[in-house]
Amino acid sequence: MISQTAIIGATTWGTTLGILLAQNGVPVSLLTRSEPEAQTLTSQGRNARFLPDAPFPDSLSVTSEPESALRQSSLVIIAVPSDRMRENVQRIESHLQPGAIILSATKGLELPTAQRMSQVLEDELPANLHSGICVLSGPNLAKEIVQGKLASTVIASQNPDASQTAQAALMSNNFRVYTSRDVLGVELAGALKNIVALGAGIGDGMEAGENAKAAFLTRGLAEMTRLGVAAGADPMTFAGLAGIGDVVATCSSRLSRNRYVGEQLTRGQSWADIRASMDNVAEGVNATQAALVLAKELDVEMPIAEMASRVLFDGLSPHKAMAELMSRPARSER
Repeated sequence: MISQTAIIGATTWGTTLGILLAQNGVPVSLLTRSEPEAQTLTSQGRNARFLPDAPFPDSLSVTSEPESALRQSSLVIIAVPSDRMRENVQRIESHLQPGAIILSATKGLELPTAQRMSQVLEDELPANLHSGICVLSGPNLAKEIVQGKLASTVIASQNPDASQTAQAALMSNNFRVYTSRDVLGVELAGALKNIVALGAGIGDGMEAGENAKAAFLTRGLAEMTRLGVAAGADPMTFAGLAGIGDVVATCSSRLSRNRYVGEQLTRGQSWADIRASMDNVAEGVNATQAALVLAKELDVEMPIAEMASRVLFDGLSPHKAMAELMSRPARSER
């Protein structure tokens, strides 16, 4: 039973999860980076920057003080960009309660380590908190969920008690939560699908067509699964919500940041220009680099990730990238 929850990160997803929990009757404390940010969110009664049409429930409060947010929180959800996960964990570590469940809601890989978020948590947290580490991933477009539209997700942990407790706190009539023990697979699927979304956006920007998109998503899922299995994940995870479910949502929706980046690349914009224009983080860019680090370590072929990297960082045009993918040597599908 969760008595109180702390959300680390006033991001779109962090705010959405806080609202969901508060609607379920769980008191929520949303931890911001600074006191001015906390004061602004409190006075406006909403996160006007990211979710202007989603007022805070009465049981959601905002603070910039870790001690205040965490002193009674038995569930701590971290929803920050992957490149800020480590510094945020360091900020809150000394304030965490014994036995607290620590749930990562970040779909990304750290650079330059290529570590998953649960590995970062294990690095930074004392051993007595490791059993409470969980990860959340799935087809979860925050702006739809905060509007009350139906969605599902999966929470993975090596500790079934922890994942089931987090499941019970987040479950509602509109938000269905499943559990898994495949932490590695759920995290890799959530990070790697963003690379596929970059390519899907490129295809959409090129008006490649629905046949091309279906083929690209299928081959992208095969590439994700190949790396995941080589790393030790359960292949069935990639056929679930964190895998194909998230691929479908992220590669098809106008709300997808990574798909947006791919589409803008076909319009001649550089990644630097696209990044400067975005409020939110597109995790697929860092994930592309990190996935290639893992692929080299595990001797796994990842042509889609390689092409995405060359488009993002080496000046390869999206049209040439697609042409190279289509002209690869013929082979068996399996």
